[in-house]
Amino acid sequence: MTKTRYTQADMDAVTDNPELTEADIAAARPFTEVFPELAASMRGKRGAQKTPTKVSTTIRLSPDVIAYFKQNGAGWQARIDAALKEWVASH
Repeated sequence: MTKTRYTQADMDAVTDNPELTEADIAAARPFTEVFPELAASMRGKRGAQKTPTKVSTTIRLSPDVIAYFKQNGAGWQARIDAALKEWVASH
């Protein structure tokens, strides 16, 4: 897959927004305050799991254990779960 790289000229051609000043930033209000109905409609709402397969819990692990599982990015909690399942199966 080829990534498209945009030049400053490309950006200038599609925007006419001026840069924000300190006064603009100071006067800014949160999106949820300015558009509360729209913000509420954008919030995701998850329902109950149809068939819960896991239990939410809190566990304290060593920083080196967390670092090991996080080093490969997303899915680190699932990898910990798989490692624990493997240990349980062998004991």
